[in-house]
Amino acid sequence: MAHTELDLRERRAIEDMLNAKMPISKIAAEIGRHRSTVYREIKRNFFTDEELPYLNGNYGMVAQREAAKRRARRRKLIRLEALRAHVVDRLIEGWTPEQIAGRLGFEGQPVRVSHETIYAYVYSKEGQSEDLARHLPSRRKKRRPRYSRRPRGQMFPQERSIHQRPDYVATREPFGEWEGDLMIFERSQGKMNVASILERKTRFAVLFRNNDRSSTQLINKLMDVMEPLPQTARKSITFDRGFEFRAWRKLKSGIGTESWFCDPQAPWQKGAVENLNKRARRYLPRDTQLAALSNRNMKAICDRLNGTPRKCLGWRTPTEAFREEMMKLR
Repeated sequence: MAHTELDLRERRAIEDMLNAKMPISKIAAEIGRHRSTVYREIKRNFFTDEELPYLNGNYGMVAQREAAKRRARRRKLIRLEALRAHVVDRLIEGWTPEQIAGRLGFEGQPVRVSHETIYAYVYSKEGQSEDLARHLPSRRKKRRPRYSRRPRGQMFPQERSIHQRPDYVATREPFGEWEGDLMIFERSQGKMNVASILERKTRFAVLFRNNDRSSTQLINKLMDVMEPLPQTARKSITFDRGFEFRAWRKLKSGIGTESWFCDPQAPWQKGAVENLNKRARRYLPRDTQLAALSNRNMKAICDRLNGTPRKCLGWRTPTEAFREEMMKLR
């Protein structure tokens, strides 16, 4: 069924039934809408007057006017041709929607647009016809509305922040502290990806393939890879805040490994694994046919990376340095 927005008649009916103290489920049934639609309508268009609070409530005409304002904002890039041309030009130049919107404000332009409106246009029918999403730093199938995005505060709590990580980890002197990341490939590969983990002191790297970006599957495979190591060789892993790592709690309960998380948009805080990814891209470019990549292929790539002398290791290889540290644990 095609999406249709609520009209004035329906909004007036909602107002009348709310005044009659009817439950939301019955209101929804009366106007032939899902109850979540009615809940959302009431929440978004609730009228509030701070000076005259007794006037607070849901009014059909007010709700219709607020909805029209939102539609006008959303369609600004369709109505204003010059603004649309400027935004599209900046997108093609590689600017992000936030940079475009911020620059319009910085220059004091009389007509401005928010980055959310730009994203909405990019993922709209008009934007998709121009394939504007390909100019974004990272693209998705669709833009998740701002107020429906999942908060990451509970997923990656403050006590797991990299700033709470013991200071000695940053020195690279202790053995058994790791960094982890995910290497993403072209959309033609579907959801397949490669996970990369690296031991911070020895720069020893492990790569393994995933068939999708399921956090549970990723963490389970990560535990399978690390479990054969003694506990003192897998004390912690530092990740970014990608949703792929939201099942991180399983590491502690499963193999006793702690998890730490970088600040948002701060990949340099796990620079060792970022450097590993850059070197691994020589053998795993973005157009790699992952489905044809066997476990033997992955091991060969790891062996090549771990068998290369590193200046930071006094020209030892990561494999040699890792074996030395493992011998100390015996």
